[in-house]
Amino acid sequence: LQELLLSGNRLRALPGGLLPSAGPTGPPAPFPLLSRLDAADNEVEELGADIAALPALKSLDVANNQLRELPAALADCPRLKEANFRGNQLRDKRLEKMVNGCQTKAILEYLRAGGRGKGKAESAREEVRKKKREKQQKKDSGDGEQDEVEEASKLLVKILHVSENPAPLVVKVSPGVKDVRAFIVCCVLKGVNLKPGNALKRFLSMQTKLHEDICEKRTAATIATHDLQLVKAPLTYDVQPPDELKIMPLGRKEIKAKDLLRQLQLEAEEQRKQKKRQNVSGLHKYLQLLDGKDNYPCLVDAEGAVISFPPITNSEKTKIRKETRDLFLEVTSDTSLQICKDVMDTLILKIAELNRSTLENKEGSGSDMESDAVCGPGNLNLPLVVEQVRVVDTDGNLKVLYPSKTDLAIVSSLLTVIR
Repeated sequence: LQELLLSGNRLRALPGGLLPSAGPTGPPAPFPLLSRLDAADNEVEELGADIAALPALKSLDVANNQLRELPAALADCPRLKEANFRGNQLRDKRLEKMVNGCQTKAILEYLRAGGRGKGKAESAREEVRKKKREKQQKKDSGDGEQDEVEEASKLLVKILHVSENPAPLVVKVSPGVKDVRAFIVCCVLKGVNLKPGNALKRFLSMQTKLHEDICEKRTAATIATHDLQLVKAPLTYDVQPPDELKIMPLGRKEIKAKDLLRQLQLEAEEQRKQKKRQNVSGLHKYLQLLDGKDNYPCLVDAEGAVISFPPITNSEKTKIRKETRDLFLEVTSDTSLQICKDVMDTLILKIAELNRSTLENKEGSGSDMESDAVCGPGNLNLPLVVEQVRVVDTDGNLKVLYPSKTDLAIVSSLLTVIR
């Protein structure tokens, strides 16, 4: 038996005998070749841990049942690639959101880590929470005056809602990205100051560090930052074949994606020979992230130009310069939507910190001496403005709005968010 189709019945449990009732020392699974189990639209109340005893299971559909929990043992199914858990009232509300918007791999990793807030990228969130708790303890032990000083020193971010914006930016997602790099979160950030001293260099260095840390060397997510004035809206998040996708990469001439990767591969080989070591730097270390992909993800502007080719590079067309004041921020991932949001939260915090530092140290930079009313000594705590950006499908249905009411929560101990 290789496929078992049980949808549309009133089953309250999977058929007896499908899974071994004995422990790991008992008899082997009675259906060692079962690769597809479809039990959607039933009344199944529980999936037992014995589900992991189906060694060949590749596809599992238990949508629209009465499951309240998903067993962590699902993560031990060695070949499980596709799983549909939608339509179940799960107790773990975060897991419920994940089953509606994440790939199977991310769901299984979440279950493997124990669920309930222990999923991928949780270590970064837990670190922020820990700092928040420590800060709160210090505040509780101090006096009220100290609390006020601390609150006043927090960075300010004001959110401009779509309903308040006369021309909100929209990103349309094509269906093809689902199998390539499914998740994208975007927003607009206004009021940055990159003119003084080495502010721009520090901004770019900050991005590199985030790619190494919270983005896990771009395997979890990839950041792209653009000069908003150079972005021609509306935008489309799409996929294109390697021999059709054209981009003008940062610091290079326009080139097809296929040729760019080949060029980078040759550069990487040359780099290895010259330095006589295996490790490479720059874009070269991300090439393997596109292995096996028939199409590549890209963000395309209203003129048909590719302005972002994640996880490899941005376009020279929307390159950020010292004069840039307003940014279009983009985070993509093939893992989960929540990781995109966590990375975007952290990116906004880091930009706010850099902006504050730049304004405080502007007079000492010695690089740009012209006056700037916004950056005067009395304006150090002017808020950065974050404009919401809607990501919609091809029919205009909302997929994600950032920042929503629940976003920027993991950095709330360091930011004061005016909603």
